[in-house]
Amino acid sequence: MFYLNQLGMICALGDNHAEISRRLFAGDSGVAMTRRHSAGRELALGCVESVLPDIDSLPLRHRSRNNQLALAALAQIRPQVDAAIQRFGPHRVAIVLGTSTSGIAQTEAAFRYRLANGELPADFRYAQQEMASPAVTLAAELGVSGPSYVHSSACASSTKAMASAARLLNMGICDAVLTGGVDSLCGFTIAGFAALESVSAARCNPFSANRNGINIGEGAALFLMTKAEATVSLRGWGESSDGYHISAPDPSGKGALIAMEQALERAGLKSAQCDYINLHGTATVQNDAMEGRAIAALFGDQVALSSTKPFTGHTLGAAGAVEAGLCWLAMQDANPQGYLPPHLWDGVSDPLLPQLNLQAVGSRLGHPLRLALSNSFAFGGANASLVLGRE
Repeated sequence: MFYLNQLGMICALGDNHAEISRRLFAGDSGVAMTRRHSAGRELALGCVESVLPDIDSLPLRHRSRNNQLALAALAQIRPQVDAAIQRFGPHRVAIVLGTSTSGIAQTEAAFRYRLANGELPADFRYAQQEMASPAVTLAAELGVSGPSYVHSSACASSTKAMASAARLLNMGICDAVLTGGVDSLCGFTIAGFAALESVSAARCNPFSANRNGINIGEGAALFLMTKAEATVSLRGWGESSDGYHISAPDPSGKGALIAMEQALERAGLKSAQCDYINLHGTATVQNDAMEGRAIAALFGDQVALSSTKPFTGHTLGAAGAVEAGLCWLAMQDANPQGYLPPHLWDGVSDPLLPQLNLQAVGSRLGHPLRLALSNSFAFGGANASLVLGRE
């Protein structure tokens, strides 16, 4: 069994367990209107407003907002991570993360500087935008020498990273893994999704007949994963690749269905045993339709569902870990009645979608949340699902 012993998380909802949980269960979205990163256009984004760690003492190649977010999440669980390093040894601790933007915001700033001054700024290093940068930075910060790498498979990145972390433990390559994901807001991704006509100017509206696109967000979620028993475990994972289109999912939902089925099979569970599903739920027309069909085919219309992207924005490469983090919080002893992450939307059902059991603010199971499935579906047909269980 692979246990998620600790969680450090920062996102648009806050930078500590209590604040994130309070806002989540109260239906208090962290998505707000801003002109940041959007060339003067006002958009709804999931911005982190918390004060981030000072990084002036780091080598230039490690200085980026993306790494600040990762270090902020690490700081919340640093004593427990240090204790694991001391117990197992630096060579037996791995770091496996997901990201999609890394430090590209620093490159954007450097190019703006060059346009104004004719040269790149002295503090710019190309390595700031390298995909491996978050793992390299955390490994250097912690002094660990186990496997250290990053998945970058768009919105499935950190879900796949957590699956990889479990495989490392299963193979005996390490005894502890710092795993999850981090992504930061930048103009590049906002402009890219806008070019696809996938960005909503207002808060996103998943599974509504009126849905018209995503909100982009930022954040980091880091788990300390070991085989030492804890409240929440990673019971199973599933991965598939439908390869239907470079940016659109297979409309039949076949790839998503395979990922969910694999995750349940690996966990030794039947679909009827699942208490709650955290939907990928981006609020794009095609993704929600595909996921709705896949959910209905496997689970019917009774399982409790919600998309939490109206709370955090779509944190891209960090989304899988952030959303697993919200499930992890809902499974803790502090939630004995099993309050569920609610589904924020306008309540206008799409008649073209199957009937879905979307949860209102205040919905609860009446008992602790025991089994949750969390979905991540990405560009290129990269599909991944996690099953989390309360022990």
